Amino acid sequence: MVKDSDLSRPLGGHQEGYAELSGRTFRFSGDWVLSNFSDLNRQVESLTLQASGCAAEFSGLGRLDTAGASLMVKLLGPETILGALQGSPLPREQNALLRAVAESMDQPEQTVKPLNPVVAALADTGQKVAAVGRLSWLLAGFIGETLATLFHVLPRPHRWRFTSFVAAVHDTGLNALPIVALLTFLVGAVVAFLGATVLENFGATIYTVNLVAFSFLREFGVLLAAILLAGRTASAFTAQIGAMKVNQELDAIRTLGLNPVELLVVPRVLAMMLSLPILTFIGMISGMVGGAVVCALALDIPPSQFMAIVERDIALKHFLVGLGKAPVFAFLIAVIGCLEGFKVSGSAQSVGEHTTSSVVQSIFMVILLDSIAALFFMEMGW
Repeated sequence: MVKDSDLSRPLGGHQEGYAELSGRTFRFSGDWVLSNFSDLNRQVESLTLQASGCAAEFSGLGRLDTAGASLMVKLLGPETILGALQGSPLPREQNALLRAVAESMDQPEQTVKPLNPVVAALADTGQKVAAVGRLSWLLAGFIGETLATLFHVLPRPHRWRFTSFVAAVHDTGLNALPIVALLTFLVGAVVAFLGATVLENFGATIYTVNLVAFSFLREFGVLLAAILLAGRTASAFTAQIGAMKVNQELDAIRTLGLNPVELLVVPRVLAMMLSLPILTFIGMISGMVGGAVVCALALDIPPSQFMAIVERDIALKHFLVGLGKAPVFAFLIAVIGCLEGFKVSGSAQSVGEHTTSSVVQSIFMVILLDSIAALFFMEMGW
């Protein structure tokens, strides 16, 4: 059994802190600071069993810091320390420190209650909706900043960056042309096969020509080209700008007094708005060529008859509707790709995450706007 006289013996020299048990009161003396923490902690652990129901008195206390205050609270508990501070002769700074430590250690433990599955699903849905709202707000702000910079630069030819623009056109347009042409050719052949298979039951295989031409002029040409550029070019924009942010090149650009939006975003946006209409036209022609090949081989419809039917039955407005959507899609794809690049936080993992996000967002926005445009043009009779 430990005697009170043994417990009250100071540990170490004159300045070392100790707690003296007198009756049911602990008298704290000496310096309760971090340099004495090891000795003080051993003493507190040995006194823990005798501390229940005891009071505190600080008349002999020397220096005090957060480490010593936390040991006092650990020994007697937050409520005892807070009660002892009422009317205590401690200096104001030590009183405030002990009170802050005791109040912070007096927080009740929070138990995590299992959520109802329905509530958890609703909460998760709410978080995702809020995230989509924040993303939409950020995208709208970046679109506004891009347009403001674009309208500021266009009337000032000396600020145009032809080298960046031509390089972006080469990367987004010329290099993407083979894959766009090949993909639309194959899709045109598939559409013609499907149309011929279905229409053959009604003896109307000749309308396969109308199906191929109508679908590619209005929808498939622009949609396939936009989706390919969303996966190919938007990701490239994000990776390029994200790598520049990781290497602190964006900070260097701002330090030189240059505008990163004018320097990096505007040339890419203009290049996309030029490249996608051209790729859309190539996709329309290539898709119709694929359909014409299938019609010639499987339906005995020669290319001359194919073109005659297109000229007779397909109005010019269908071509204009499809081509008119291309600049809008191009602007959104480029802006989303650049915005995700600016959002990179500074690590290689962040570059990969935002590159994936830019592709998903671009494809989603393209399909969403195409659906809205299809409904609008249908209601307008266009």
